[in-house]
Amino acid sequence: MRVAIASFTGKPAEFGDDEMLVGLLRERGVDAASPAWDDAAADWDSFDLVVARSPWDYTWRLSEFLAWADSIGERLENPPAVIRWNSDKHYLADLSAAGLPVVETAYVEPGEPAPAIDREVVIKPAVSGGARDTGRFGPGSAAEAVELIERIGARGEAAMVQPFVPSVESSGETAVILIAGELSHVLRKGALLAPDEVAPVREGDALGVAEIMYDPGLVVAGTADDDEIELAHRILAEVRQRFSRTPLIARVDMLRDADGSPLLLELEAIEPNLYFEQGPGAAERLADAIVARAAAGGG
Repeated sequence: MRVAIASFTGKPAEFGDDEMLVGLLRERGVDAASPAWDDAAADWDSFDLVVARSPWDYTWRLSEFLAWADSIGERLENPPAVIRWNSDKHYLADLSAAGLPVVETAYVEPGEPAPAIDREVVIKPAVSGGARDTGRFGPGSAAEAVELIERIGARGEAAMVQPFVPSVESSGETAVILIAGELSHVLRKGALLAPDEVAPVREGDALGVAEIMYDPGLVVAGTADDDEIELAHRILAEVRQRFSRTPLIARVDMLRDADGSPLLLELEAIEPNLYFEQGPGAAERLADAIVARAAAGGG
């Protein structure tokens, strides 16, 4: 059995989760490797299963990445159809239309006028990662908000406008990690955005992600209440219904609204950072799930 844990060219050495997974798979008798997804020398046809574990540069090269995913086909986890859908945050509109509680989201397509900024909002591209080109603005910084929307639109991309949810500052985000449909561990994520600015980016960063993403205290081990776990499973059930597949990996990021009810902020079903160090046994659970998927021929 051969398994690829697909990464990206130039991945920083401090991100060692892929190597950990490769080692665990080899302990389980799997011939495992971790090639970059765009490695022209990789013989993708030789792998029984390919896991898109850390292709973190895909948002810069989306069409190329999606073509690669299609070329792997059903041997890819998560499968190409799920990846294509999840790569653009218009998927939030689909989940909202299905009756799931989602943070209110307005999309400003390229060339459309920016809406009035009459309350505190968060603005980000519909295709993005790591809080890149993401900002928090109120009426007093409306000009900066419009500038960001126009900058995103000038690249031919849609911008998202969401109300700022105050609970993120008091209790942070709850991130529920599901492996093969089962609860693995829970993370607590701190607030990313300061008022009235675009999140600063580390100078020279290869991925262009916000500086705060490198804060070692940003994400810690957490717990989830029953209603949060229920919502995570409801969201996964909707994905399963749409694609007839249970994602191998999913991270469900949630906030609480003014009434205290959980709201989906983001579903990460492509290459979520799982923070193995915050979830004892999580790497082993994922390795076991990968072996089971490979043995079953995917799906």
